[in-house]
Amino acid sequence: MDYTTIGLLVTSACIASFIQRVSGFGFGIAIMTVLPYIMNSYGEATTLSGLLAASQSLFVAIKMRKYISWRRLLPILFTFIVISYFSVIMVKSIDDKTLKHVLGVILIVVSVYFFFLSKRIKVKPTLPIQVSMGTLSGLMGGFFAMQGPPAVLYFLSSENTKERYIAISQAYFVIGNIMMTIFRCKAGFLTMSVCQAWCFGILAVCLGTWLGSMVFNCLSTDKLRKIIYIFIGISGIVALCA
Repeated sequence: MDYTTIGLLVTSACIASFIQRVSGFGFGIAIMTVLPYIMNSYGEATTLSGLLAASQSLFVAIKMRKYISWRRLLPILFTFIVISYFSVIMVKSIDDKTLKHVLGVILIVVSVYFFFLSKRIKVKPTLPIQVSMGTLSGLMGGFFAMQGPPAVLYFLSSENTKERYIAISQAYFVIGNIMMTIFRCKAGFLTMSVCQAWCFGILAVCLGTWLGSMVFNCLSTDKLRKIIYIFIGISGIVALCA
């Protein structure tokens, strides 16, 4: 890797981890605006994104493990793992451009809808909701390394404090990304180039996480929700323009 590539990788990893720590998601959305252009293949880009995201979420999940509700986490997590497995396999053979545009429109609509009506919306942690959100998250994670929005909308409504929201969402992301990394390894996407890039990116992840934690501690729950809804809209625009 040349110095320009390393610089782009480190900068994007730092920004992505900062966003993830503040809002609870968005690492893949942010870093995948850069990785496909500096890695050898799209599959390697999603693999590196997942590895770095798992590393970042692991730090936070361990620190906040006492807030995790496994009863509300396991059904959506299990569904995500199953669906993402098939999605990762299909990455080699599917044309994802049209899907990204559809995804972008959906995310923008969801963002606007929840931003203005979030106080009226209550998503109960029922099994059908968990399976539905896990399915959407698995499809988005396997195809685009952007599994956050569906799961985040569910966790925001199911958890009553920002600490519980961050804890359960990061546990979801770390386990989910580890499983997807295993699936991508079997598909041949975990290469030496990915491992080398991870070594450069992990230091930037630590820095971004530390900076993000300071901002997170200053946010109220209401402000956190609005930031998340705005970022979902931004992720929709990114997907639409990809």
